[in-house]
Amino acid sequence: YGFINTCLKSLVVEKYGEETWEKLRLQAGVQDSFLTFEVYKDEITMQLVDKACKVLGVPADIVLREFGKYFFEFCKRSGYDHMLRTLGGNLYEFIENLDALHSYLSLSYQASLTEMNAPSFRVEKNEDGSMHLHYYSDRRGLCHIVPGIIGAAALDFFNIEISMKIVNQTEEEERTGKKEHIVFLVTQNPLFPCKERNEFSSSSQCLADSEKQIENQLNKEDLEKAKNANGDRGNSVCPVKKSHWKTLRGIITLGKGKLLRGFDPIYPKSLWIDTKTFCNGLPFHMVFDKELKVKQAGVSIQKIVPGLQTMGICLDQYFRIVHPEVPFTISSIQKFINSQFVFQTRREMMPESWKERPMLELRGQMMWMEPLQCMLYLCSPLLRSLHELEERQMHIADIAPHDVTRDLILLNQQRLAEMELSSQLERKKEELRILSKHLEEEKKKTEALLYAMLPQHVANQLKEGKRVEAGEFKECTILFSDVVTFTNICAQCEPIQIVLMLNSMYLRFDRLTTVHDVYKVETIGDAYMVVGGVPVPVPTHAERVANFALGMIMAAKGVQNPVSGNPIQIRVGIHTGPVLAGVVGEKMPRYCLFGDTVNIASRMESHGVPSKIHLSSSAYQCLKYKNFEITERGEIEVKGKGKMHTYFLIRNKSATENEIMGRP
Repeated sequence: YGFINTCLKSLVVEKYGEETWEKLRLQAGVQDSFLTFEVYKDEITMQLVDKACKVLGVPADIVLREFGKYFFEFCKRSGYDHMLRTLGGNLYEFIENLDALHSYLSLSYQASLTEMNAPSFRVEKNEDGSMHLHYYSDRRGLCHIVPGIIGAAALDFFNIEISMKIVNQTEEEERTGKKEHIVFLVTQNPLFPCKERNEFSSSSQCLADSEKQIENQLNKEDLEKAKNANGDRGNSVCPVKKSHWKTLRGIITLGKGKLLRGFDPIYPKSLWIDTKTFCNGLPFHMVFDKELKVKQAGVSIQKIVPGLQTMGICLDQYFRIVHPEVPFTISSIQKFINSQFVFQTRREMMPESWKERPMLELRGQMMWMEPLQCMLYLCSPLLRSLHELEERQMHIADIAPHDVTRDLILLNQQRLAEMELSSQLERKKEELRILSKHLEEEKKKTEALLYAMLPQHVANQLKEGKRVEAGEFKECTILFSDVVTFTNICAQCEPIQIVLMLNSMYLRFDRLTTVHDVYKVETIGDAYMVVGGVPVPVPTHAERVANFALGMIMAAKGVQNPVSGNPIQIRVGIHTGPVLAGVVGEKMPRYCLFGDTVNIASRMESHGVPSKIHLSSSAYQCLKYKNFEITERGEIEVKGKGKMHTYFLIRNKSATENEIMGRP
């Protein structure tokens, strides 16, 4: 189920971060999220575990053990805390009832135990206080999860530390199908709180004083009775000789009398119930002997399976065992006697009226009656909803009034409706998450397009509906370029050829703006305009624009003239000075530069020489001590400006061609 995969994702994200999970899931080739009640293939979980081992560089047994610990905490956080705490009063009872928990979950998840395919547990006590835990599973290689889960539960619920080691690992032949059967040796060590440990480590004199004080409060006769009673009721699994002090600690005083720990039931000399009342009061029960011959059956099960009215017939002719998956023999049943047993009727042995209905399943416990050498199966119909009850043409009245199955069917009907609603909400939530993710991706694309047209801070102000104030920049460097003989080329070519040529050139130039971190102001026809030091002022604006200009000359050599077939030639002009920058217009707003600096930069380009970078005097002053090779052009007549002293930029002495072009 998705719950398992969601837990694994949560573990990776919580301990290693979102990036690690993203890397892991991409390698495993699985989706990003899972629906809790949705069934997923086992291969997905196995892939995630395998890739987690490789990505994290951790052995599989350690990953699975950590997953087991985290899975226990994840279950508690997901609302199963109280359910887990009430499974048993000690670790033995807790493990013994894990199969019952899986049985309940199969109701909640609208699945049979076979569909859920949950692991099975069987536990045996040893005389030394240790236990043997038998773990059965169809999923090979996941056994190391068990020590993680059981260890975390033992520490949290029972305040004991345990160690678990594998003592046997086989393919279990007794079970239907080749199941993995792992046997763990479980040893436990109680953990005492600091206060209690201090009490145990205090001086013997202090303990002696405490004993004397209690002895004075109890008369000798009651004390002697208490010792005898506690001695008789000692632990038969792991007998330990109790000290005088521990015996006293086991006594609880109630009023004047003494109530001792333990309980001895009293049985009547004969059974005060007749056979007819027993079969009517427990309508779904069966008694069978070692040969599986039916000796007794409840009235309701007789009504559904008339063959049981013939005493002495073999039970396995009419039923098969669904859970646990063991052969239908008395020895196999005795081995798993602490498990819940699920029987299913055999279709071929059912009355004609049942042939078209789903088969009836019974769930209950086995009890071995040693004096009679027979097995009692106390059971109830395994029904999850009113719909399943109707499918089998049964009624609530068929179930005994004392049987909580009546209430469970009605309660589970409501729970299934709630689960369906929860599943729908979860699906809608997942759809919204995917839509939100797509929306975020589209938003990023839109913002990237917007930021390509306007400076980021200007675009953000416009998005917020604010008015963008014009800003003055005391010093920046502006570059203009154009294609030599562009008018002649246009006259001799198809428009599409011009578009392709300009696009090829501008793509190269645009990449260089990113390499040298200069701002592209605009393109008009073949003219390309950039600025350094605007909109973000930087002291190295002249060097950045100079390196960009050198890159332009190199990049233009890779663009073909559609008329001659030779590389195109460009003119480049650069000038440094103050500007005013601001946004003009509401429709298709543009970030524009104003001032005489723009005009002079344009004049440097128009009065330039093909394949040369023309510098004004102010640009030269900014670059002359920056390790650039510059030659003097001299005084020239500039339209609208008169005579100006200008220069040519040749190369950067400290940078290679690859560095200028931004190549590795």
